[in-house]
Amino acid sequence: MKEITINSVFNALQNKGYEIFETDNLPYNLNIIGIRNNNCVPNSFDDFIVVMWKYKGKWSFNKYEATTDPGLYYLSHPLSPEGTAILKEGQYLHCYCLGLHQGKYRALVQFMPVTVIRDFNKDNYLDFSAGREETGLFGINIHRANLTGRTININQWSAG
Repeated sequence: MKEITINSVFNALQNKGYEIFETDNLPYNLNIIGIRNNNCVPNSFDDFIVVMWKYKGKWSFNKYEATTDPGLYYLSHPLSPEGTAILKEGQYLHCYCLGLHQGKYRALVQFMPVTVIRDFNKDNYLDFSAGREETGLFGINIHRANLTGRTININQWSAG
């Protein structure tokens, strides 16, 4: 994967025609970007979440190891009979707010509809284009995996 810098992310967002929050009179007018690895093998933290914002003329940029994919457990045991939800690539403006993930701890929780691809074949491989698209409220939250410490595999930490 190419090195992730504020310039590379900014250019990628511009090339896709995505809106970038640049108003610099509001603290933490955040751009939150999930960067998915091209790897279709599930269960590892091989993606990134980037948070960048501009305030008083200065850009700030943070990058975090993450996953944008469901864990292996939920690919073979989907919560929905339609299949496991995989967030479709795109821009989802104003879809998240601070809240509690599963009522347990603070996270970014979905409160507006997003589009997912339903991976229904239970083959333990992420099918980004073979499933059915569905738009709605699914609880596709941005949250940590482990309550304390760090985990290596996703397993049951991500259902979609």
